[in-house]
Amino acid sequence: MQELLRVKYYHVVFTLPHELNNLVMGHRKVLYKLLFDASAATLLSFAKDEKYLAAIPGIISVLHTWGQQLSFHPHIHSIVSGGGITTGNEWKEAKKNDWKFLFPVKAMSIVYRAKFLQALQLRITKGEVILPVDTDRKQLFNLLYQKDWNVYAKAPFGSPHAVIEYLGRYTHKVAISNHRIHSINEQSGTVTFGYKDYADGNKQKQMTLTIAEFIRRFTQHILPERFTKIRTYGYLSNRNRHSRVKEVLQKMKLPLHAGLVKIPIAVRLLEQYGIDMKECPACKNKTLQLVKIFYPWKHADDG
Repeated sequence: MQELLRVKYYHVVFTLPHELNNLVMGHRKVLYKLLFDASAATLLSFAKDEKYLAAIPGIISVLHTWGQQLSFHPHIHSIVSGGGITTGNEWKEAKKNDWKFLFPVKAMSIVYRAKFLQALQLRITKGEVILPVDTDRKQLFNLLYQKDWNVYAKAPFGSPHAVIEYLGRYTHKVAISNHRIHSINEQSGTVTFGYKDYADGNKQKQMTLTIAEFIRRFTQHILPERFTKIRTYGYLSNRNRHSRVKEVLQKMKLPLHAGLVKIPIAVRLLEQYGIDMKECPACKNKTLQLVKIFYPWKHADDG
């Protein structure tokens, strides 16, 4: 909430054609970053155009890699402000249009495809991405340029609070949550889980996989170590972000955001887990005092 303004926010999803799945799987760190950069560059290029906005919007991008059946389906969810900043951090509202989104979706998909494939060509030339043996590079790119790349414009969020609610629900999910797993049959060696079939009217269905196949599908979605799955662009990019948002609020004559409140660890433990730090687990007397917080990973090399 420290970074969001009282404006409308739009939701758009950038996907990749399945022909790139194997290549992405073999170069996840490089090509996930390229997916982030190509989608953000597409939004920023349209926002720069006088015909659409002529300003710099704020963009929050989130990486997802899975479909409902745990299939490998890398895509970016982007949340884009309905306006942007101009010279001097002046706020400019987005123009009204007939596209039900900030920019025309079909045009965005063409630009996004071009930006991704041009960057991919460069990375292959530099040796950062290696094509599978016996792959005809020219034939592959001809196929990829001929395909329609799916860009979905979803209904805009009604308020900054709706954006926060969405991010809270989806940014830290893993490929499948426990409640979707209906049964694990050790005798037959299978796992049954529920999924939503978007191709059949969003009907709830069940799928049964061998345990080995279930684990294979799940592990596809473990991100590379230290990879950042939430990134910001435009006026929300990291450098000087808070001072920029503060200046925009002042020029919009809106109250500045309240500072973050730090909740003591004792209160957080009690609220979230019902644990009273002062209570001794043996005698139950509330006589304990916090002396030190020990972080094992910071002391891993201490012997």
